[in-house]
Amino acid sequence: MTQPLYMKIMTELREQILGGLLDTGAKLPTEKELSEKYQVSRITSKRALTELEQEGLIYRIRGKGSFVKSLVSKKASPTATRRLLFILPFVTDFSVGNFHEGLNPVVAESQYEVMTVDMDFLANKTADEIMAEFDGLIYYVDDMDQYLDLLLELSLSQYPVILLDKKLYDLPYPTVLSDNVDGGRQATQALIDDGHQQIAYIFGERVHPQSVRQRYFGYLQTLKAANLTFHTAMNDQTATIHSLSDYLAANPAVTALICENDLVAIAAMRQLRQLGKNVPEDYSVIGFDDIQAAALVDPPLTTIAQNFKELGATAGRALLRQLQSNTLPVDAAIPVRLVKRQSTSFLSRPDR
Repeated sequence: MTQPLYMKIMTELREQILGGLLDTGAKLPTEKELSEKYQVSRITSKRALTELEQEGLIYRIRGKGSFVKSLVSKKASPTATRRLLFILPFVTDFSVGNFHEGLNPVVAESQYEVMTVDMDFLANKTADEIMAEFDGLIYYVDDMDQYLDLLLELSLSQYPVILLDKKLYDLPYPTVLSDNVDGGRQATQALIDDGHQQIAYIFGERVHPQSVRQRYFGYLQTLKAANLTFHTAMNDQTATIHSLSDYLAANPAVTALICENDLVAIAAMRQLRQLGKNVPEDYSVIGFDDIQAAALVDPPLTTIAQNFKELGATAGRALLRQLQSNTLPVDAAIPVRLVKRQSTSFLSRPDR
């Protein structure tokens, strides 16, 4: 019986992959190239690639092509490295938040060690090299589009990865992040309780990260629940720290500012001082993150504190659970809390 043409293509490619002639990550010929080489239709060459994909030998990326998949997943390796990789954009800046305070004791208890590096570490690393050197990865999502190809390849090999701070909805990774929506609610409610009714939301840039959007949503929800109609529009081009004076000039009734993070809040207080305004007498200001500088500025900044210790511990426990029981953890939202300091106060000028 004559072998179907797609089987001939599939068999030859399979032999090249299993025989090591095509390395992991190698790009296969396109459907058009295969159809020309074997003198078959595009439908036939497409079926051959589809069959190889279903066998788990290749993966396909829309618009880029077909690639050889890693044949050995890390979890099936006969020897474990007992090392975990932690990718963090601000490795040496603990003023932003110290995840290690919670992470290190959790993984040490299970006799793992953590290697913490910045994003540049991945620039020259392949998925196979990461899987060979480390048992799992905790990845702090900074740029939503960065290293997506690498993360996709790791997911296809079922390599354990836990995301921090932001959710990548196109990839099947569990995420540990702060409850930013509730943070926006707490910040807004604190100002409402102080008598403020015209509360502005000030962004750092015109491009808004996922965490900032979530805080903004909490702000909107709380204003709605309090029947307050004034709010900052996300697409308001002046509602950034770079155009703060223009925004306040256009909205003279505003008495309080919620800033997307502490750095923006500190910059806002500096600009208000330059405008001859006092905090909190003229404007109450509140930030997010509770970085070290928040307690040291004048006046000390009211802020929403992230629990970085619990974020690190939860990420560590989730990764270990995946390694030890081969079960995929669920997403976790870590509670945040209001830290009341002197940059906010009860509205003293209700006539504004």
